[in-house]
Amino acid sequence: MHQQTDVLVLGGAGVDTIVHVPELPLPYADSYMIRPGIETRAGQSGDFVALGLHALGLRTHHLDMIGDDHEGDLVRALHRDRGIPLTEAPQSRGTKRAVNLVGPDGRRLSLYDASRGHDSDRFDESTVRRLVAASRHAHVVITQPCAFTLPVLREAGVTVSTDLHDWDGVDTYHEAFALQADIVFLSTTALTDPERTMRDIAGRGRARIVVATAGADGSYLLYDDELTHTAAVTPPAPVVDSNGAGDAFASGFVLGLLNGEDPRRCALHGTVAGAYACTVPSSRTDAIGRDELLARVAEVETERAAEGMGTTSGPVRGAGGLS
Repeated sequence: MHQQTDVLVLGGAGVDTIVHVPELPLPYADSYMIRPGIETRAGQSGDFVALGLHALGLRTHHLDMIGDDHEGDLVRALHRDRGIPLTEAPQSRGTKRAVNLVGPDGRRLSLYDASRGHDSDRFDESTVRRLVAASRHAHVVITQPCAFTLPVLREAGVTVSTDLHDWDGVDTYHEAFALQADIVFLSTTALTDPERTMRDIAGRGRARIVVATAGADGSYLLYDDELTHTAAVTPPAPVVDSNGAGDAFASGFVLGLLNGEDPRRCALHGTVAGAYACTVPSSRTDAIGRDELLARVAEVETERAAEGMGTTSGPVRGAGGLS
């Protein structure tokens, strides 16, 4: 029997090339002198979620398609060095890769290489069934071919989370993920009416929890038909890069859920983990540990109780509050 796992992460393994730019958007010029330099390291969304969960003490297994190439070797080495089990399916088109432009304020613009996959890509269904049978929860990244695993995960009876990232609420590719997951994360970045999109996801799909992250404005949680706001927390060090903050938020939130916490408290777990991620340079893949996260959550709760805030700042009335 396969070793028991807390979370099976599907998809999102790849390599990023980090380019530090003087500003975003980057004005056209023939050339730029880049400092501190250009670096390539393993770590995309699925990798960051797996690393975050593992650092928080959850038994984590990662499944994805990876190429027989240098980038694939970097991904394999990352998991091996961190002690995170990785099941890989062969990808003839090569390992996923991207170029991240990172501004001085930590903002990021990602350029994804869309040629590293094909519509016909599939995971071996027996492998998915074997891995999920030993798992408590599955987190599904929106990369190919993860959408095709969703019915298998549902049949297995595990809870499923996904992150739609900067979905605009319209693009049909994301809908399979949005409507078949129990917990849906997304960013408010491309949404004109976040509350309407959140309620649409919950109304048309399976989600009992929808979370919209809003950067420095904190996050919004839709649960039991009530929308609440969780304020951002002060990062423990200067903000240097927002890359991986959403993945860290999801990891912290899932830790809370698997520990039986109320979703409103899980949002604070995610907020603390996301704030920590913003202090990690883009060339590294460090994640907050369990003890540090729980200690910081307790500290923030004490501070907010003294200020009369509570864990959240209370219900949000009307869509305009998120616009």
